[in-house]
Amino acid sequence: MITAAVRPRGPYSLRDTTRAGSDATRAVVDGVLVAALASGGAGRAWQQADGTVQLRAPHEAGIDELRFVLALNDDHGEFLRRFSRDPLIGEATRRVRGLRPLRTPTVAQALLRAVCGQLIQARRARSIERTVVKALTPPLTGTRLHAPPDCAAFARLAPAELRRLGLGTRRGGALVRICRSLDLERLRSLPGDACADRLLRERGLGPWSVGVVFLEGLGRYDRGLVADLGLVKLLSALRGRWVEGWETAELLEPYGEWAGLASLYLLHAYKNGLVPVPKPRAA
Repeated sequence: MITAAVRPRGPYSLRDTTRAGSDATRAVVDGVLVAALASGGAGRAWQQADGTVQLRAPHEAGIDELRFVLALNDDHGEFLRRFSRDPLIGEATRRVRGLRPLRTPTVAQALLRAVCGQLIQARRARSIERTVVKALTPPLTGTRLHAPPDCAAFARLAPAELRRLGLGTRRGGALVRICRSLDLERLRSLPGDACADRLLRERGLGPWSVGVVFLEGLGRYDRGLVADLGLVKLLSALRGRWVEGWETAELLEPYGEWAGLASLYLLHAYKNGLVPVPKPRAA
């Protein structure tokens, strides 16, 4: 085993980042993240009282992978400074300064998460994702975790197989088609606009799905979660009427290149009552 003591760049909280991070490929137990690695084996991460994050993996590639998954190298201090007085997320930037997105080891897993999450409740989407991953990838010896799926795992499937696992025909077909025609990992080397345009050309992917892939698969903050149901509810509360998904783009526009991270903070703020929304009118 290789170990590394990493001082995160900027404010960082492993607890806040991994609060809802358990899935088929990773689990958080007593403050320790145990994660199956795309590079092989399993890694562990925990944070010390002084802020240092301890990483353990079977090889150097695993240490690098944990750094990416935990977003340890991405200082978001500019985001915190710029929006500390923002009327919507200002309070959240002060209360959970160390919150960052927990990423997936492969872009393919982020794409799976995106297509699972289209138009259904988050709990149901995560259940389908977990079922698909467990069916497609082998379990790690001595754990209940499964290896992260890659493009090849989906490319060799027929959409009907995904339908049997709970993923709708249209969404399963889009996932298989994209993984057969596109090397998703190579998207990490493309500029943001080119990457987004390439994904949006695929049938079955919209702005929300692209936002998920950017935030969790590519580790980018410049595409927000447009049409996320939580953001729809937030904007509806602010405007006093039910809004359409596309209107949430206006909610994210002020955050510019930080729209993806702002999505995360907006959702946290709304869920925890940190956004000053008007009270509903009495009937």
